[in-house]
Amino acid sequence: MVKVTVTDVANGIQAANQITFVTSGAKFTPQAPTRLLDTRDGTGTKAGKVAGRGTTRVQVAGNSGIPAGATAVVLNVTVTNTTDGGHVAVYPGKGSRPDTSNLNYTAGQSVPNLVIVPVGEDGSVELFNGGWSSVDLIADVTGYFTRTAASGYTSITPTRFVDTREGLGTAKGRLAGRGTFTTQIDGLKGVPKGITAVALNVTVTNPAEAGHLSVFPGGGQVPTASSLNFTAGQTVANSVIVPVGADGRISVFNGAWAGADVIVDVVGHYGKDSKGALRTIDPWRAIDTRDTEAWPGRLPARGYFTQWFAHEPEGVAAFVFNTTVTNTADSGFLSVEPSPLPWLENTDPKAPKPPRPVSSALNWTKGATVPNLIQTGVGEYGIINFWNQGWKDADLIIDVFGIYETN
Repeated sequence: MVKVTVTDVANGIQAANQITFVTSGAKFTPQAPTRLLDTRDGTGTKAGKVAGRGTTRVQVAGNSGIPAGATAVVLNVTVTNTTDGGHVAVYPGKGSRPDTSNLNYTAGQSVPNLVIVPVGEDGSVELFNGGWSSVDLIADVTGYFTRTAASGYTSITPTRFVDTREGLGTAKGRLAGRGTFTTQIDGLKGVPKGITAVALNVTVTNPAEAGHLSVFPGGGQVPTASSLNFTAGQTVANSVIVPVGADGRISVFNGAWAGADVIVDVVGHYGKDSKGALRTIDPWRAIDTRDTEAWPGRLPARGYFTQWFAHEPEGVAAFVFNTTVTNTADSGFLSVEPSPLPWLENTDPKAPKPPRPVSSALNWTKGATVPNLIQTGVGEYGIINFWNQGWKDADLIIDVFGIYETN
């Protein structure tokens, strides 16, 4: 609401008018994970794999409680039953397919990745199989954005809430097969009371066998939807956006029949008092170290790259990236955090280096190509650092999918 007042001093007349306007951003409504698409059994589409270079369309608006006015949707997309390498791109229904990808896969892999995607004018989204062989695709919705009053977003420095290896946030020791733990989120470590949902980076490590994790509101029923999939011995991370229970807690279920360690980092939260409204954009590639003409080289081992994303950061709450690490020579993990230093100090080789982060945004093994959605604040200077925490160089790809704005 904007109120405009005009005063005519000479004649002693004053007139006022109020104008209601809607900003370009959208607010978030969370919901418990719900399966919208599964090509294996025909949920949301006809049963059967998506052909190589083929697409499948899933209706979002009007489905599973998502209203017709939804501008964007949060999906956990999983590719499985793969026989060759490829990628998956998710985009608005009947829209133009972007050059960017949301997840990458190789033969025999089941790969999940969180996706925030605009909804097409017909209320649908498209999933494109960029490989040359057929695959099964699964999509679970965890919330949607509308241009109406709902929950805004607040980004925080990634903060570790759970680590079963240390007994942080839950009992020490692997989460047992078919077991569940529940942990408090709101009211702790700077997260306020009364939030509606939380943005997480969830990592599984040391799993004894293949399985999946499901993250859901504390005290709720275990959903059929999965938040991430893993194989025996794998360390894998995935972004998760999930409602909190009425008591501000979340639960994590281990769908395997054997134990696994679980790590939960909070990267942001949604609530009525948060101001960040999402503006989706046509995806664009901000960093690709494979492009030797644009970049001086690969992301260096134990080093970092700096990129200036918001030259006027005051009105920006966070960016939405799809981040991919590829051409890896050894295991490692990536950390993404706003820079505590201004641009000139970041680019001055003589200036002190920023402190090395401890949280992980994605994990990789030798030879792997690993994607993950990352929502990160921009800090005081609008500059973001991407840290290679491994001991070998790797290639980094950053695609920008949206901006949370506060004005």
